[in-house]
Amino acid sequence: MVDDSELLVPKQKYLSAGIHVGSKMRTKDMSRFIYKIRSDGLSMLNIKKTDERIRIAAKFISRFPPDAVLAVSARIYGFRPVKKFSEYTGCRAITGRILPGVLTNPQAPLYIEPEVVLLSDPRVDKQIHDEAVKVGIPVVALVDADNTLEYIDLAIPTNNKGRRALAFIFWLLTREVLRARGSIPPDGELPEGYDSFATRIIGLK
Repeated sequence: MVDDSELLVPKQKYLSAGIHVGSKMRTKDMSRFIYKIRSDGLSMLNIKKTDERIRIAAKFISRFPPDAVLAVSARIYGFRPVKKFSEYTGCRAITGRILPGVLTNPQAPLYIEPEVVLLSDPRVDKQIHDEAVKVGIPVVALVDADNTLEYIDLAIPTNNKGRRALAFIFWLLTREVLRARGSIPPDGELPEGYDSFATRIIGLK
């Protein structure tokens, strides 16, 4: 059993956001992060490992100047979480369809030279992932049970498809980056809860 005192937030908060509910598809790479397979076939991700990786990722990201960090999501549920992460941390953000050459072609209209990239899903964000690898930029990525870990420097195991799960992970990572930088106290909180990071669904209040 994981004790709440060992975690960044109470275990129930992780569970209520569904960050531990992984996909039915699984890769051998991700077996170390899966603690059981549910009766319906869904993979249950180890919350303690997620928590540990968020701590490491936050410290790593905090070492870079804010505008040297690029957060990316081509998945619609990742749009708002990435933009809120960017708003609070000062990093760059790209959401939606990504044109080729952003990291590799100096003549590209949106060309940038980040020092680290943060992907919401390396498979969906493949364009940036491939380009980051090509030019040697470290890659931090949210990975589900169906992802591989090839060319990922720091993996954060989590449900990277769910609306609430993505909101929660980016909210927590934002808080921990700001704490690691000293922008807020070691026990400081963001002025907004993680629901404010969630992509809005039309008709849902």
